[in-house]
Amino acid sequence: MSLERLGIVAGEASGDLIGASLMEALAPRWPGLQTEGIVGPRMQVLGAQAWWPSERLSVFGYVDALKRLPELLSIRRQAGKRWLARPPSVFVGVDAPDFNFGLERRLRAGGIKTVHYVCPSLWAWRPERIDTVRAAADHVLCLFPFEPALLQSAGIPATFVGHPLTGMVPPEPPRARARQQLGLAPETPVLAVLPGSRNSEADLIGPAFLQAAGLAARRHPGLKVVLPLAPGLRDRLLAIAQQQVPDLDIQWVDGQSHAVLAAADAALVASGTATLEAALLQCPQVIGYRVSGLNHWRMKGKQLQPWVGLPNILAREFLVPELLQDACEPHALADALEPWLAGGEPVVRLRERCRTLYETLKADTATLCSDAIAQTLGT
Repeated sequence: MSLERLGIVAGEASGDLIGASLMEALAPRWPGLQTEGIVGPRMQVLGAQAWWPSERLSVFGYVDALKRLPELLSIRRQAGKRWLARPPSVFVGVDAPDFNFGLERRLRAGGIKTVHYVCPSLWAWRPERIDTVRAAADHVLCLFPFEPALLQSAGIPATFVGHPLTGMVPPEPPRARARQQLGLAPETPVLAVLPGSRNSEADLIGPAFLQAAGLAARRHPGLKVVLPLAPGLRDRLLAIAQQQVPDLDIQWVDGQSHAVLAAADAALVASGTATLEAALLQCPQVIGYRVSGLNHWRMKGKQLQPWVGLPNILAREFLVPELLQDACEPHALADALEPWLAGGEPVVRLRERCRTLYETLKADTATLCSDAIAQTLGT
């Protein structure tokens, strides 16, 4: 069976990035491939037909998800109906598991081959979701090298295809260029502060991170604090900074998290993909995270590993400190930064481990993706 039409759902900006790289990977093998579905701007530039834009799937927290549930279910119903009426050669659901797994299951029941791109974190919590994956996907494309064995043990075909961050981050961080880009002097000590990309994270984590940065600045005169702003958070974080640390000199940067982390001597990072970004850029970090009381109660007892930060999960040890919930407080965060800001042998050792992580996650993504989809199609 040849690949003539690709149905795809890519939620949020990260999904658009992965979806675009997938389109580029498939094009040489299947020229003239038509792509359609829920796509973002990068995919549209490459010729994908947008039934709905990716941002329609973006939700922020449980309240927003509940408010928008009827709209999201309606979109999923309509998309499924269109594809069942005119089946694509294969359907790829990029991440967005709450949306995609139900759609994949429906399409698969209708005889359409389904691929899920980005394995859900079954290895971290809620391992029972593996039954959902088995029912939904003919094949899973995985970002982490340990995931295929977990899925294959449950009878789910899976392939490690590399992590997209390794395609965006060079093997050796461009520190001098990043500092020049940000207007930072070569010898200035720099602390990056990344309190998350959502309103709830800014509210729950921002105050502790900014107070910790203030403590670090008092301990290290001349320390420059740089905060890359996620879209839509400028006013919120500026207000928090004015309230918590009015005298702290902060350099606010719109986006450019890669450059900020490449330039920094150390970083405070909210748990998530940014922790891996910091590790691949060899930036010593302290991971801090807080969730609401309700979310903490929901997740309590369901965590399968002692780590939450991706660098620590991949290394299977505490490469960098993690301070969670009540432990995520200013003095503890500032104390945890001290070995990194002091420099020396601990930083050298950490950066060597980060280089190893980079090599572990690097792969020939284009070939692996196209081979996996060809295998799914039986070609």
